[in-house]
Amino acid sequence: MLRRILDNAIALFVVIVVMFLFIPLPPQILDILLVINIGLSIMILMITMNISDALEFSIFPSLLLITTLFRLGLNVSSTRMILTTGDPGVVIRNFGQLITQGNIVVGFVIFFIIVLVQLIVITKGAERVSEVAARFTLDAMPGKQMAIDADLSSGLIDEQQARTRREKIQKEADFYGAMDGATKIVKGDSTMSIVITIINLVGGIIIGMVVNGGSIGDVMSRYCILTIGDGLVSQIPSLMISTATGMIVTRSVSDGSLNIDVLSQFKAQPRAIMATGIILLFLSVIPGTPTIPLGLGGIVLLAGGLFTDRQMERQKAVEAAAAERAAEVPPEAAPSESDYYKDINNVYSLLAVEPIEMEFGYSLIPMVDETHGGKLISRIVIFRRQYAQDMGFVFPSIRLHDSSSLGTNQYVIRIKGEEVARGEILVDYYLALEPAAPLGEIDGIETIEPAYGIPSRWILPENKEMAEIYGYTVIDPLSVMLTHLGETVKKHAYELLNRAETIQLVENLKRTSPELVAEAVPNIVSYATLEKILRNLLQEGVPIKDLGTILETAVDALSQGRDITMVTEQVRGALSRTITRRFCEDGQLRVITLDAEVEKKIIASLTRNDQGIYLAMGPDLMQQIISQLSEHMKKFGELSQTPVILVSQVIRGYFSKMITQFYPNLYVLSFNEITSSVQIQALGNITLDAPARAERRAVGT
Repeated sequence: MLRRILDNAIALFVVIVVMFLFIPLPPQILDILLVINIGLSIMILMITMNISDALEFSIFPSLLLITTLFRLGLNVSSTRMILTTGDPGVVIRNFGQLITQGNIVVGFVIFFIIVLVQLIVITKGAERVSEVAARFTLDAMPGKQMAIDADLSSGLIDEQQARTRREKIQKEADFYGAMDGATKIVKGDSTMSIVITIINLVGGIIIGMVVNGGSIGDVMSRYCILTIGDGLVSQIPSLMISTATGMIVTRSVSDGSLNIDVLSQFKAQPRAIMATGIILLFLSVIPGTPTIPLGLGGIVLLAGGLFTDRQMERQKAVEAAAAERAAEVPPEAAPSESDYYKDINNVYSLLAVEPIEMEFGYSLIPMVDETHGGKLISRIVIFRRQYAQDMGFVFPSIRLHDSSSLGTNQYVIRIKGEEVARGEILVDYYLALEPAAPLGEIDGIETIEPAYGIPSRWILPENKEMAEIYGYTVIDPLSVMLTHLGETVKKHAYELLNRAETIQLVENLKRTSPELVAEAVPNIVSYATLEKILRNLLQEGVPIKDLGTILETAVDALSQGRDITMVTEQVRGALSRTITRRFCEDGQLRVITLDAEVEKKIIASLTRNDQGIYLAMGPDLMQQIISQLSEHMKKFGELSQTPVILVSQVIRGYFSKMITQFYPNLYVLSFNEITSSVQIQALGNITLDAPARAERRAVGT
């Protein structure tokens, strides 16, 4: 029971504070609560001065509301006592006598000065700083997120560190947003204090003279002292809380507490301290100035500056001596290569293979180095995010480094340690892709665009506008390299999907479909089988984002005992909308089709062995299909569209594996992968030629 009460102590405290607004308090209890209020405000101020990061005191916005409510509750209780009994307790009465010192006018002036200083100077300034801090924190969030993704992609931090940084950024945004609203509470509290003070004074005078029948002098003296005392005991904590508010929102750059920062940064400028002391000494000898105070201040500052300067000189001498001793000690000789690899653990370090690696020549380093304005890393981060959204697969971090073995303008892309693509770009030029019929000729260095193999030329920046007028597509060097990298990653994405990533995808699906994962993996669909299915889909450019549908379809297909190829075909059929959207343009799909006789020949070529079913097509039939495809592919080139060949589901998977060896950019789809709302337009049909038909008729006879 006691533990439950302690766990809900803050909630109970807030309820009790609200009750202060309605329930009268005895003067003795009120005195204790007023002292607690003052002590709590001092404690909060000390905490804000001793933290180095605002998030160390992240409860401050909520605490600000609670302390303000507490202070207002006490203020209402004290007002009730002043107006009813005329005796609000020892604390208020003593504070009132302390500030007035027998002069009510002076007491009121000092009280209102304190209120106005808090309201106009501290509270207003803290409100403005909180507003600006909240705005800039929110504006900086995308940049900070991109910086975290860039560090993660370059390998500077791991996933856990990136997650921690993202959480901190989110907490900072929430904190400063809450502080922006909390400062309005402080402002309202200051305004309410003035209103309550006026109520206490006017109401007390009316009650004292009308109800109690006292003289004007006695009533003014008594109620003015109580009013000032009440206002003071509420304004002292309010002033400290306002100061703490301004303190916590202005701690933008700090390595330690405020005390440490102030002392260390002032001690780092002894010459400024000495110059100030000399100026004060000079002012002290001017006739008419306060000689003694200025002189004492100047002497103290001058002596302090000299002392600090000598300390810094001694510290520099000690550091210089330590550096000399370190230089005299001969550096420990680095172990030779043979000695280093005597340790077998060091030999194992040579076996590490990077999933994706990109090497650069010397001239391309500024495009990668962020300290010199390089934007490749940030662009890779954007591409990774977009690829994950489109395909449902997060490819691993790319290791970027320079290589002395490459030409100055060359770069190499490696997948699992082996080179898969190479390119060369000119940093100070633009790449102009040649159109089919340019309106004019542009001077430049002829080349081939590395990602798509389009004839192009490198042109000078001053020729960019003219090239665009002539119909060329002009691309900056960074975009050329990033496009090549992106297309290479897309082409080899299926190789990057490993068992660990498959498990990660399943764990991610478990958050939204735990029952499906519990039923399917690994009881029906093993991780190895699911990895093969996902690889088959990625290899042919099919997104795996809808993992739930993929897993459900795989469970149904495997229960019928089908092999991986046919399971993949079933999954592709379930993803028909996704595949249609991937290849369809404006409700139309332009394709190449197979003649029924050709499909029969291909089906007859399907052969089964111990490893499964494979396509054993005769060379004559294969030659006919390849030669006709070569003619039909030109039509897609004229339309600037992805070439697609449409076949039946029975042969699609096997035919695709065979045909993409000759045409890697050709996509093979089946009829059940296309939704009924799409209009199919055949640009060509692959048939058996005349000799083959004659031979077929002769065999039939």
